[in-house]
Amino acid sequence: MSEQGKGSASTSTAAPAPGSDTYKGWLFKWTNYLKGYQRRWFVLSNGLLSYYRTQAEMAHTCRGTINLATAHIDTEDACNIVLSSGGRTYHLKASTEVERQRWVTALELAKAKAIRMMNDQSGDEEPTTQSDRSEIQGTLKILVSKLDDLSTCNDLIAKHGAALQRSLSELEGLKVPLEGGEKIKAVNERATLFRITSNAMINACRDFLDLAETHSRRLQRALQHEREQRTHLEETIEQLAKQHNSLERAWREAPTHASSTPRSERVSKEDASDEDEDSEYFDAMDESTEFITVTASENAQHKSVSMQFLSLEKEMNSKGLMRRRQHRTQIPDKPNYSLNLWSIMKNCIGKELSKIPMPVNFNEPLSMLQRLTEDLEYHELLDKAARCESSLEQMCLVAAFSVSSYSTTIHRTAKPFNPLLGETYELDRLEEFGYRSLCEQVSHHPPAAAHHVISQRGWTLRQEITIASKFRGKYLSIMPLGAIHLHFHSSGNHYVWRKVTSTVHNIIVGRLWIDQSGDIEIINNTTKETCQLKFIPYSYFSRDVPRKVTGVVADSEGQAHYILSGTWDEKMESAKIIQSSEGSSGSEGKQKTVYQTLPPKLLWKKYPLPENAENMYYFSSLALVLNELEDGVALTDSRLRPDQRLMEEGRWDEANSEKQRLEEKQRAVRRRREAEATDALDEERGCKPLWFHQRRDSITGETNFVYKGGYWESKEREDWSMCPEIF
Repeated sequence: MSEQGKGSASTSTAAPAPGSDTYKGWLFKWTNYLKGYQRRWFVLSNGLLSYYRTQAEMAHTCRGTINLATAHIDTEDACNIVLSSGGRTYHLKASTEVERQRWVTALELAKAKAIRMMNDQSGDEEPTTQSDRSEIQGTLKILVSKLDDLSTCNDLIAKHGAALQRSLSELEGLKVPLEGGEKIKAVNERATLFRITSNAMINACRDFLDLAETHSRRLQRALQHEREQRTHLEETIEQLAKQHNSLERAWREAPTHASSTPRSERVSKEDASDEDEDSEYFDAMDESTEFITVTASENAQHKSVSMQFLSLEKEMNSKGLMRRRQHRTQIPDKPNYSLNLWSIMKNCIGKELSKIPMPVNFNEPLSMLQRLTEDLEYHELLDKAARCESSLEQMCLVAAFSVSSYSTTIHRTAKPFNPLLGETYELDRLEEFGYRSLCEQVSHHPPAAAHHVISQRGWTLRQEITIASKFRGKYLSIMPLGAIHLHFHSSGNHYVWRKVTSTVHNIIVGRLWIDQSGDIEIINNTTKETCQLKFIPYSYFSRDVPRKVTGVVADSEGQAHYILSGTWDEKMESAKIIQSSEGSSGSEGKQKTVYQTLPPKLLWKKYPLPENAENMYYFSSLALVLNELEDGVALTDSRLRPDQRLMEEGRWDEANSEKQRLEEKQRAVRRRREAEATDALDEERGCKPLWFHQRRDSITGETNFVYKGGYWESKEREDWSMCPEIF
C-alpha cells in the first residue's frame, strides 16, 4: 500500500456500540510459518482480549488472553494489528480496513479503561475500582427501592386482605345454604394464606439484599483473583507451546544437530508420536470401500514396520538439506500493494480464468510451467518406489507422491503467470538428484502444458495438463484436465492418475483460502492393482481433521492390502491390513468393513517452510530456486520472462507494463499467423511445439503431447537457433 493509503487507513474511525463493555468478532491471528494466519473468534471484555477457535469454545476453552492495561497497540498496514505485552505479541489481521479500525478503536477504549481501573485500585482489601464500587452501590440502591415498593404492595395487600376477610366473615353470619357457607369459609382461608405468603416474600427479599450487600466485595475479590490466575495459566501454556514449536523447528532445520542424536532414535520417537496423534477410525470412502480400521498391538510388528521406512525419511531430509545448501534461500520480500479484487472480477463471472486480464498484483513470480515442476518437490518418494520389490508397497509410495504435490498450495492463493505459447521451463538436477525435467506450453486456447521427467534412478513421469477454471462469484474452481503417467524402468509398472479440483474461497470478502476435493484413482496398468484416494472437502460442521485424505490400496482381485491416511498439507501414512471382517451398519444402513491393521508407518511428511516464507509468497525451498537464473537454458525459458522477473524484484508497476506488452505481442503474432494461413491446417502447422508432438496413448486412448527428444542435446551444443523470440 502507498503512504497515502496508509494515512487514510489511520484516520478512518469506527467504534463499537456506545455503552458496550464487550466487543466480539472474527479476526485472523498469525500462528506459525506452516499454517500462517488462522481465523479465530476474539472477545474484548473487562480490559482483556481473549480468543477462541470457534464461538462454541467460549463455553469451555480459551486459547489465549492478553491484558490491554499493559499492552502496546500498533498498526502495520490497512488491515493488520499488532498487540504486544510482557514479551508476547499477537499479529492480527482484519478482513477489511473498516473492520480493522473498529477493532483499533475498541482496543484503545478498552486499554484506557483498563489503565484507569488499575490506577484507581485501593489495595488488597478493596480490589475493585471506584467505578465498580459506584456501580455496586447503585445496584444496591435500586434493590432497596424495589424492596420499598414491595413493602408498600405488602401493606396494600394486607389492608385489602383484611377488608376481604371482614367481608367474608360478614357473609358467614348471613343465613345462606350450607354449601355456600362452606365455599365462603374456603375463600377466607385462602385469603389468609395469600397474606402470609406475601409477608414471607417480603422477608425473603430483605434477606437477599442483606446477603448481597455483605458478600459483594468478597465475591468481587475472588472473581478478580480467578481471572488473574486464568490469565497467568494461559500465558504460561502459550509460552510453553511456542518454545516447543521453536525447538522442533530448530531441530528439523539445523543440519549441525543431525550428528548429536542417533537418527534412528529420533525417527522412532517421531513415528510414535505420529501414531498417537492419528489413531482414529476412518470414514467410508464410497459404497464399495466403506471401512473401519483397528490397529493391532503387537510390539514386534510395530518395530519391524517402523524400521522399514527409516531410510526413506532420512533420504528425504538429507536431500532437503542439500537443496537448501546449494541454491538460494530467499527472494525479495513481497511488496504491500493494495488492490480491490472484486472491482476486477465482478464482470468476469462465468468466464475462463485464463481469459481474464489480471495485473501482477494477483500473481506470484512463477509461471504455470514452474508450478507444474513443483510436483517434483518430493521426488525422493519415486526414487524409493523404484527400489521396491512389492508392487503394493510401490503403490503406497506413488499415492503419497500424488498427494504431496498439493502440500505447497495451502497458502498459495496467488495466480501463477499464464505461459506464452512456446514458453519452456527446464529443471536440470541430473548431478544432484538424478533427474531432468522439461515443460513446454503447447497450446494457448485452451491453455495446455506438456511435462516430461526422466530419472537415472529408475523412473519416467509425463503429463499434459489443461487448466479449466471458472469464477463463480464467491469462489474460483480450478479443474486440471489430463492424465499423469509414471513408468518404472526395472519392473515395467505403469501408473496413471488424474488430479483433483482446487477451490479458492472468499474471492469477494474475507481471507482467501484454498481447498482440494474429489477422488483420485491410481491404476497400475501392468498389474491392474488400484488405489482409491478421497480428498475430503472442508466442512465447518465436520469433526474430521481439515484437509483429510484417506485411501485403500487393493490388488487386481479387489482385495484390500493397505489403508492410507493423512492430510494433503502435512503427511501421509500407510497401515498394512492383517485381517478384515464385516462390521456394523453405517448411518445410511450400509455395512462397513472393519480392517485390523499393523501400526501405521510414515510415507511422506512435508518439509518446513523456509524462514520468512510469509513475505516470500509462501514459497517452499524448491519454489524459491525455480526462478533462479541459470546458464545455458533455452531462450524461451520462464526464467527469462521479463514481467515475471520484474515482479520478483518488487518492481510491480514496471511488471504490469511489461506484462501488457508481452500479451499484446502474443496477440499480434497470432493475428499475423492467422492472416498468413491459407487454411486451418496451415495455422496448426505454424504453431507446433518444438520439443513435444502429439501421439495417441495406448492405455487411455487419448491423444497427448509427449516428448520427442532433442532438448538436452541442443543444450549440450548450446544451440537455441530454432527457438522463437517470444519475450
